[in-house]
Amino acid sequence: MRGIAAAMVLLAMFAPPDAEQRRLAIGDTHALPAALRCALDPAAFEPIRAPGPSDWLANHPEKGQTFDDFVRSQPNRPTAERRIIYLQPLGTFDLGPLKEFTEAFFMMPVVVRSPLDLTTAPITSRANPNTGQRQLLTTEILAYLRRQLPPDAFCMLGITVIDLYPDPAWNFVFGQASLHDRVGVYSFARYGGEARRSCKVVAHETSHMFGIEHCIYFRCVLNGSNHLAESDARPLHLCPVDLRKLQWSVGFDVAERYRRLRAACERAGFTDEARWCQRELERCAR
Repeated sequence: MRGIAAAMVLLAMFAPPDAEQRRLAIGDTHALPAALRCALDPAAFEPIRAPGPSDWLANHPEKGQTFDDFVRSQPNRPTAERRIIYLQPLGTFDLGPLKEFTEAFFMMPVVVRSPLDLTTAPITSRANPNTGQRQLLTTEILAYLRRQLPPDAFCMLGITVIDLYPDPAWNFVFGQASLHDRVGVYSFARYGGEARRSCKVVAHETSHMFGIEHCIYFRCVLNGSNHLAESDARPLHLCPVDLRKLQWSVGFDVAERYRRLRAACERAGFTDEARWCQRELERCAR
């Protein structure tokens, strides 16, 4: 009963931001180019909904990160020398649309490294004490990635279909990252190997490598999630607050990004997201 009562208290603490709070989170857009200003119009996006008792914001109170907060935090930004996102498969498996989608989403070059042979790699594995499922130790993966980080890397992400654990005392973890070292590792093991879920994980977690925190303002791929149904309910696109953060970091043309994302989503079979990109292209071309 105490756990239920605590969850209800947290639930009562979070109230979805109102229209003015959402506008302030985007920041002043008057000096931006017309196409970008249009793409950041809050009226075109769906505000975040009140969470249910088991949802992320009912259990993890977050104050939110406005665009101005983000800039003040002096986050990692790509440079001419460090501009490539490296994907390091841990083991051999089909990446599907992951490379093309990641390139379009971040508008940065993506290089897929040769799969790591886990039979010879210096990474500890175990059988989960409850399920017997094979798991890899994240701290050793991160140490390996740090040693392998190329000089032209903005970041390097280990990806695997094998379950992960960060410490012998933990049952499992979806992923782990070191923002300072620009490395992270994420597992698709608990997402059923479904391409859309895999792309969503990489979009969400790689955005954190830019210093972008969870979104509490709109429905957004950066919304936190406490369970698979909540993760599945998130859209695959960025809200205006986080789109502005990423555009400020990378400097892409927003229309070109939507064109590339539309093509990537069409080829991957993400028809709803392809329609979203087309809608935004048409809306901001008027």
